[in-house]
Amino acid sequence: MNTIALEDIALSIRALSMDAIQKANSGHPGLPLGTAELGAILYGEILRHDPADPAWPDRDRFILSAGHGSMLLYSLLYLSGYEDISLDDIKTFRQIGSRAAGHPEYGLVRGIEATSGPLGQGLSMAVGCAIAETMLAVRFNTARRRIVDHYTYVLAGDGCLMEGVSSEAGSLAGRLELGKLIVFYDSNHITIDGSTSLAFTEDVAARYEAYGWQVLRGSMYNFEEIARLVSRAQQETAKPSLIILESTIGKGAPTKQNTADVHGAPLGAEEIAAARAALGIPAGTAGDFYTGAETLKFFTTKREEWKKARQAWQTEFDAWSQEEPDLRKQWDCFHSNAPAPSAGGDSHKRAISLPVFKKGDKIATRSAGNKVLEAISATCPNLVGGSADLKGPNAVGFSTTAYSPTNREGRYIHFGIREFAMAAIANGIQLHGGLRTFCATFMVFSDYLRPALRLSALMDQPVIYVFTHDSIFVGEDGPTHQPIEHLAALRAIPNVRLFRPADAEETAEAWAMAMERHKGPTILALSRQNITVFPKDDPNWQSTIRTGAYIVKKETAGTEPDTVIIATGSEVGMALEAVQLVEQRGKNIRVVSMVSRELFESQPQAIHQSIIPPGKRVICCEAGIKSGWERWARPEDILSVDSFGISGPAGKVAEALGFTAGALAAIINR
Repeated sequence: MNTIALEDIALSIRALSMDAIQKANSGHPGLPLGTAELGAILYGEILRHDPADPAWPDRDRFILSAGHGSMLLYSLLYLSGYEDISLDDIKTFRQIGSRAAGHPEYGLVRGIEATSGPLGQGLSMAVGCAIAETMLAVRFNTARRRIVDHYTYVLAGDGCLMEGVSSEAGSLAGRLELGKLIVFYDSNHITIDGSTSLAFTEDVAARYEAYGWQVLRGSMYNFEEIARLVSRAQQETAKPSLIILESTIGKGAPTKQNTADVHGAPLGAEEIAAARAALGIPAGTAGDFYTGAETLKFFTTKREEWKKARQAWQTEFDAWSQEEPDLRKQWDCFHSNAPAPSAGGDSHKRAISLPVFKKGDKIATRSAGNKVLEAISATCPNLVGGSADLKGPNAVGFSTTAYSPTNREGRYIHFGIREFAMAAIANGIQLHGGLRTFCATFMVFSDYLRPALRLSALMDQPVIYVFTHDSIFVGEDGPTHQPIEHLAALRAIPNVRLFRPADAEETAEAWAMAMERHKGPTILALSRQNITVFPKDDPNWQSTIRTGAYIVKKETAGTEPDTVIIATGSEVGMALEAVQLVEQRGKNIRVVSMVSRELFESQPQAIHQSIIPPGKRVICCEAGIKSGWERWARPEDILSVDSFGISGPAGKVAEALGFTAGALAAIINR
């Protein structure tokens, strides 16, 4: 181990971080200054990676869960040779157009494995990465070749371990015996408000030991000790490891280190000058962005070593491909957006044999979704996922065994009652590569996981969210379990596509569209109650529905409608019933199923007008708040539910809230 070079790297990290944050007049210098030694040995000696090929499938993953300390990661990526980030990016830290953004953002720089910053989520996504590694290893490694064999490392701080999501994920990681998950805990006892003792005095080590983790302790500033601790963590195959490293926040800043002042504000020119003198950084202005000569020399040599290691893996992979041609075909399938090789066709739509439902069948869309999931999972063996202890009610069980420490081949994950961690872990599985993932819970509990869903959208990850029990028709469970504002709240997140299918046939197409989407998350909002499969006047509805809406019931042939009813989910059937109640009054009505409002609203005006002719009266009907429907109809022409629900049988609840076919008919007749 070249400790002289590692010390120089740590010095370079501190210099770059101080200067970048000072120039931006914004940022968090405390973490990069306090953890520079860990960063140096992690990127210099521990991580198995190659900056020349950031997407190398068998690289180790590193997630900076404490994303506010982003300058640590940007410095390391730049110094070690990742081409996506330059010194100019670091000099324009936190400025518009700079890849060195305020927190690490997935997609801006190859080498950033996840968008982090919302504390605790990085650690939780790392649990997903570790799960994915075990799933792929058991599928593709053979007695002769190990082509999947890497670790997931995390740097977390006090804030990450205070957030509840990390507790949820940590508990599950221990249960699943994820031995290749190694978390470094930057234990500096300082948060923005001051000492952690203000609100955080628990025995973290005992807590993680209770979760089933191996807990190790050491100093942030002893290279040999860190290397020994990592070696011990790697040798423990049945437990994830938490390595508690005692540190000094802002180390090297003479008057601010070990204080809250250094956590989230620039040091200031005077403190930087004092830090330079104390650390031995060559004299110069505060904007020098110093990089040590030993650092440059060290990483120049290392890049050749990393390249050789990756090429050795590639040689092994090529030999494996020759020995296992069928596995290689499946590997290519897993790491692309294609269905299984045996399925035929060039898209999920053509490759998957979707179940057929009959007109008049009465089936809840959650139950129909289960039949579709079975069909998709048979064709897409890399589809994995599970539910937050609601496998039966969510109807997301499929023909596979459960994933466990003794069965890494299982594709169904029992997440337990941990909605937030479930979604964050699903993000991690998706980010890892090679797998497609879904997760499920009741729609009302989307509130618990919303921050992770937001990161799915921000990172463009195609996680599929199955939210069942989607309306007041949940019934007896009452207002705590009856979604009211949730459809509007979920639609409000940019890049989220929500499908609310109106019957079993639409559910099959909605699942297919979710699988066809490869950028951004998709929500399937599914019913608890049975819904009748209805006839559809559009003969090409399976194609038209991909615009987000289609005509279910046409007006009288050769005429223009005087009224268009837009409905979603179970309310489409209610709209058809309401039309029958008013037909004798001579109304000429068109009924439209808008399975995805945001998808339809993104279509060209010509498509809008072909389905909803301009100048016609529009009535909207959805069992949720009216927010957003004002684009399509006047407030008085929207049948919605704008108060919390009540307990009782579903039909009685609807009557009590005035949400019935009769109420819709009254609006039509108004």
